[in-house]
Amino acid sequence: MATLLRSKLSNVATSVSNKSQAKMSGMFARMGFQAATDEEAVGFAHCDDLDLEHRQGLQMDILKSDGGEEGTEPPLEGDIHYQRDGTGPLPPSASKEGGVCSELSGQGKPKITAWEAGWNVTNAIQGMFVLGLPYAILHGGYLGLFLIIFAAVVCCYTGKILIACLYEENEDGEIVRVRDSYVDIANACCAPRFPTLGGRIVNVAQIIELVMTCILYVVVSGNLMYNSFPNLPVSQKSWSIIATAVLLPCAFLKNLKAVSKFSLLCTLAHFVINILVIAYCLSRARDWAWDKVKFYIDVKKFPISIGIIVFSYTSQIFLPSLEGNMQNPKEFHCMMNWTHIAACILKGLFALVAYLTWADETKEVITDNLPSTIRAVVNIFLVAKALLSYPLPFFAAVEVLERSLFQDGNRAFFPNCYGGDGRLKSWGLTLRCALVVFTLLMAIYVPHFALLMGLTGSLTGAGLCFLLPSLFHLKLLWRKLLWHHVFFDVAIFVIGGICSVSGFIHSLEGLIEAFRTNAED
Repeated sequence: MATLLRSKLSNVATSVSNKSQAKMSGMFARMGFQAATDEEAVGFAHCDDLDLEHRQGLQMDILKSDGGEEGTEPPLEGDIHYQRDGTGPLPPSASKEGGVCSELSGQGKPKITAWEAGWNVTNAIQGMFVLGLPYAILHGGYLGLFLIIFAAVVCCYTGKILIACLYEENEDGEIVRVRDSYVDIANACCAPRFPTLGGRIVNVAQIIELVMTCILYVVVSGNLMYNSFPNLPVSQKSWSIIATAVLLPCAFLKNLKAVSKFSLLCTLAHFVINILVIAYCLSRARDWAWDKVKFYIDVKKFPISIGIIVFSYTSQIFLPSLEGNMQNPKEFHCMMNWTHIAACILKGLFALVAYLTWADETKEVITDNLPSTIRAVVNIFLVAKALLSYPLPFFAAVEVLERSLFQDGNRAFFPNCYGGDGRLKSWGLTLRCALVVFTLLMAIYVPHFALLMGLTGSLTGAGLCFLLPSLFHLKLLWRKLLWHHVFFDVAIFVIGGICSVSGFIHSLEGLIEAFRTNAED
């Protein structure tokens, strides 16, 4: 009797908790915030079909509806979250080909409008790393401004052709969606000889970008705090260690449901910070140094600027998922046009105005140029944003790594890091903590925001935004392409390849030199 009573009380408590969560997430779903809004697109980890293969091992817990326990209310629409264990009931589509992420694109999930999709894309390409663009103008002059425009045009185009690769013509001559993710496109290009090679390449690129994004957050946190309080006897390395200590609990994350709620607030705060920086620059318009903006480029450092600019436009990785969740996918092209036009204008103005204000004194993170009274307030908000944004790429990278190395069935390289009850094993938790420490070590030994950002943009940004979409478009649809599409694809692949290799080499040389200097110190 006592056991039965405890069971009933437990069920009631669970029911109350589920109702509360369902109402809250249902409210966010109706407001159009199905996807989290982090600037690196990793905030879309819950519905990013890139992780399709890796999420097939996860089971999606959808609160029980009318057929559930007696006395419970059906969940409001839009309440979906992941669980590692198998206690949650599977959605009907989870058993079908395509895995649980296909449910996210199905009819069971509320669709988003073109405006809501545009808001998500804007957050992805108007993020925190825009703060490094004035530094790119420092080494590129007017050519850097041209590159901001060129990168916007190319990324808009490659985003469209990437979505085109999701569709094929069926026997009836109708255009139908036959693929769901970037991984599916990559695997289709490598089939039949290497059916999984393309997906693995894309996932490796994503892991590198996610881990590097985590490192950048630690670097920028240490840099901002050090420049905000230069009189304190605390070095930049020490500030990075303090920031990592705050981030260490990320190793215990089971899902991003709580963390992702901060993404909208972080994005709004960042827009306010950008406005404050521009307002200060405009107040010094009389002192703008127009003569400092040249047509020449710094041959050694401008390739790094290319990577910085490209990295600020990376959004292709989640576009397949976003397009699949739109109410009217035909509006996708229009949405891409106005979001990238707006991003191009805002980025160009921000970079130019900031550079004109400080000219040759422009620093890697532009907020470091602000007066000390304003700088401390702005930088503290930016540090808070960086720390709140860190869990998103970290958790996404952990999921891909765990699924690839520890949970891939017979193909796994190592034993499963989860026990039979779904709990993370102690050595698995140790590996997560080691990943956090790794980001700290990289931030300590290479505390150069621009170099790391340029390296990431040249390596994974150019690959995912320029090279792979154009290559996949040619491979899958070359028989149906017009000559000018073929020309554009080949030109983007060649130019993107040259920029990628050049930026990577120069960024790597700069990092090696910085690493040696720090090691000697």
